[in-house]
Amino acid sequence: MKPIRIKNRFIIKVIIAASGMMIALLIGVYLISFLLGPPTLLNDQNTIYYSSSGEVIGNERGLQNRYWKNLKDMSPHIVNATLIIEDQNFFDHNGFDFKRIAGAVIKDLRSLSLKEGASTLTQQYARNLYLNHEKTWSRKIKEAFYTVRLEMFYTKEEILEGYLNTIYYGHGAYGIEAASNYFFSNSSAELTLAEASMLAGVPKGPTYYSPVNDLERSRLRQSQILSIMLTNDVITEQEQFLATREHLIYSAENDSEKGNTGPHFQYIALKEASEILELEMEEIRAGGFEIYTTLNKTYQQQLEEKINQVINPTSDIEVGALSIDPHTGGILAMVGGRDYHTSPFNRTTSAKRMAGSAFKPFLYYAALDNGYNAGTMLMSKPTVFELDEGELYQPSNFNGYYAHDTITLAQAIALSDNIYAVKTNLFLGSETLVETAGEFGIGSKLPAVPSLALGTASVSVVEMVRGYAMLANGGHELTSYTIEKIIDRNGKNVFEKENKKSKPVLDPKKAFILTHMMTGMFDRELDGYMAVTGSTIANELTRLYAGKSGTTKSDSWMIGYSPSLVTGIWTGYDDNRNMEIVAESAYAKQIWARFMEEAHKGSPQESFPVPAGVVGVPIDPSTGDRATPYCNTSRVMYFEKGTEPQAYCTDHFHDTDDENEKSMVEKLFDLFN
Repeated sequence: MKPIRIKNRFIIKVIIAASGMMIALLIGVYLISFLLGPPTLLNDQNTIYYSSSGEVIGNERGLQNRYWKNLKDMSPHIVNATLIIEDQNFFDHNGFDFKRIAGAVIKDLRSLSLKEGASTLTQQYARNLYLNHEKTWSRKIKEAFYTVRLEMFYTKEEILEGYLNTIYYGHGAYGIEAASNYFFSNSSAELTLAEASMLAGVPKGPTYYSPVNDLERSRLRQSQILSIMLTNDVITEQEQFLATREHLIYSAENDSEKGNTGPHFQYIALKEASEILELEMEEIRAGGFEIYTTLNKTYQQQLEEKINQVINPTSDIEVGALSIDPHTGGILAMVGGRDYHTSPFNRTTSAKRMAGSAFKPFLYYAALDNGYNAGTMLMSKPTVFELDEGELYQPSNFNGYYAHDTITLAQAIALSDNIYAVKTNLFLGSETLVETAGEFGIGSKLPAVPSLALGTASVSVVEMVRGYAMLANGGHELTSYTIEKIIDRNGKNVFEKENKKSKPVLDPKKAFILTHMMTGMFDRELDGYMAVTGSTIANELTRLYAGKSGTTKSDSWMIGYSPSLVTGIWTGYDDNRNMEIVAESAYAKQIWARFMEEAHKGSPQESFPVPAGVVGVPIDPSTGDRATPYCNTSRVMYFEKGTEPQAYCTDHFHDTDDENEKSMVEKLFDLFN
């Protein structure tokens, strides 16, 4: 009997010692957990982009696809279904379900493995946030520490919300919102009982229980969940009956591709957000931000549509297109190439190409600033210019057409006369054009050479469009941007664009006069030795626009504006090869005209406001003098008050060459002036 007593005492001592060690261990775990404090709940979350009207246009993410949804905004069905299948005692335990753990330990000891699991939602959440999914003792110990800390410092609701937003549902979707979007194309707030019970079964084995991968297996899992919900009085028999028979339609489409409007624009917005918040781009992508942008979704879709309509789908010609608000600088639409997935290179912001005659408005603003006006006459004929050190320069007009006579500045712009432009640049001095282009925000390096007047320097689409926008807004400084507001994952407004009044950079009178002259490219009254450069699209336009086109052997440009919208289009080949197909050189104008008309459809007619100190006078385009009823054509041209022509045209009379009548008309004009 004595040995038995000794043995029993030994066993009791071992049990007491083991119990003491367990208690000490638990106390140690809780003490250390308390000293370590609350673990951070930060994890990757999708960053969402919104259009100017608040529509979702796309999202950025890190390696995982996540959205965050508040618990109160989720369907109660997904909450109930998840709890019933994953952790029925969630609200009653302190992070560990010891009864389930004991059962799992016994099974693991019998199999000498760690295959059996009994993790609570809190343990799974800890693993999702901080650990990997290796089945090792060290990982389980770490998991225990994180579980205790989560339960110690966070409420059950916070833990449940975090779990539902981080658990993996397969197909790259982390969290119930991403899963709901992926499988059913709707929000987790809208999940029906049938949909929720289907999704609740997926995390157990996303590969096996995904209805997209194995519909039959997933249905059996769904049926099991609904039965348990019924047994636990979570749902009624009728609800179970209807849910098991509801026909579910699966979108099976990755939500990162849905609503992905303006991918080139989104990337620029990502870069801008990175600069604003002083964070790496990957931190922005996975930071759970809400980025409210300037993008007009309708304009973006219209711009992409017009590009696809105009450009031959078999051609590999590329495009860069940009629309901005001339008063704010907000980018309203952007296309950096025909296919972002094939080539994410942004030809609107990153490419630099020769602007051709589209560069001339900067030259002619400088000319107006140095004594020119709309009626300034220069000779248009083949000309050889002798430059420094005897160098000869002989520019030519399009197709070798010349007036062989003097033409006005207004007509030189409308016809895009190169001789007039080079003469003007030489008169002003090439450095003047470089400086003036700088005032328009052109930051690219520009050579101070005579040919700069013809756009031989390489510039970007965004630079050119910003420059034109300064003419459209009356000469005010302009900085383009994409972001209006940024909200962080906690709902805090971390950035909001300030609407500062921009300072005037250009003379508003000269900006308006140039703008009006640039409307001439669409006015057939200015036809001369050739048709105005916008004649091919003039009949498509139903309102007043100002603009300028530009063409080189390898580049085609069209930039123009209304008082409320500025758009620039560039087309060409990435490898700079010549555009040999005639139709290709017309793409830029056609896209521009169709987009501008569509964008303004239904809007009231606008006019460019005439600043004080400017007067409009009917002018005979061929002479630059005031038009008379006898002139074949006339066009109202604007001048700074005091510089308008005083002489009337004496070259045109009604069907007569009678010198006496001509003399009499001249005397009458002199009498009234």
